[in-house]
Amino acid sequence: MILVAGATGQLGGLIVHTLLAKGFRVRILVRQGAAQEALVMAGAEPVTGDLKDPASLAVACDGVDTVVTTANSSARRGGDTVDSVDRLGNRNLIEAASSAGVGRFIFVSNLGASPASPNPFMAAKGETELLLRGSTMSWTIIQPNLFMDKLPVLVVGIPALSGQPVTLVGEGRRQHSLVAMRDVAQYVLAAVEHPEWDGRVLVLGGPEAVSWRDVVEAFEQELRRSIPVRTVPPGQPMPGMPDLLAGFLALLETYDSRLEVADLAAQYGVVPTRLRSWAHRFVLESSGSPAGAVHKA
Repeated sequence: MILVAGATGQLGGLIVHTLLAKGFRVRILVRQGAAQEALVMAGAEPVTGDLKDPASLAVACDGVDTVVTTANSSARRGGDTVDSVDRLGNRNLIEAASSAGVGRFIFVSNLGASPASPNPFMAAKGETELLLRGSTMSWTIIQPNLFMDKLPVLVVGIPALSGQPVTLVGEGRRQHSLVAMRDVAQYVLAAVEHPEWDGRVLVLGGPEAVSWRDVVEAFEQELRRSIPVRTVPPGQPMPGMPDLLAGFLALLETYDSRLEVADLAAQYGVVPTRLRSWAHRFVLESSGSPAGAVHKA
């Protein structure tokens, strides 16, 4: 039995479906009222619990061989904070799994996670990694770079599909190895299937380092039209964007994150998704939008 925490999130849901398709028994940790119907219909076994409630985690971990977690506070509100979820919540889950005799734990962290990070989110992830390394369980830590399915959608995809100009922070020419979530799900599957590979930190990226200008160009090719681009200096507000997101985009303009993933992808049997392929699929799946109509023309 595999317990997946964060299953109702975008990446967590992909992981659940990927594991179920391979015949694994999957239990999903869900909070009261969470959207779980599609996962249950696919064959997942729901158990009600919360990372902030250690007693519920003890029940969830009973009879489990492997825990996979993608849970984090990035899209949560109220009492779900970096401290309560990413720091204390993950600690609760590791301790509950260890006490229940769980043998393996797969933690989806972030590239750059470190207890010494000035960013509280990244520091909490780093602390969790250290705690897991010191536990009694076998472990795999996955550190993905930026997801194609997140920031590129917000910054470029949504405005491009609606015919609006794209706003970039700075010149948008720094290069990052963006990774598709479906690729991360495949790495998790491979890690589950190969316990002999436990004890590794997997740093994941895509097959190419790309810039925001490359993302714009990929959408231009798919939509068969030019996309107006405007820029704002780092540190300046972005229209329609939360200050936290604008600050993160400004940070991305201070460094490059090029990763070489060919050897790792080959070993784990993953075919890394290229930006153009991801953009093509994204536009097709947005068939209800004007962009979808343009693509079909």
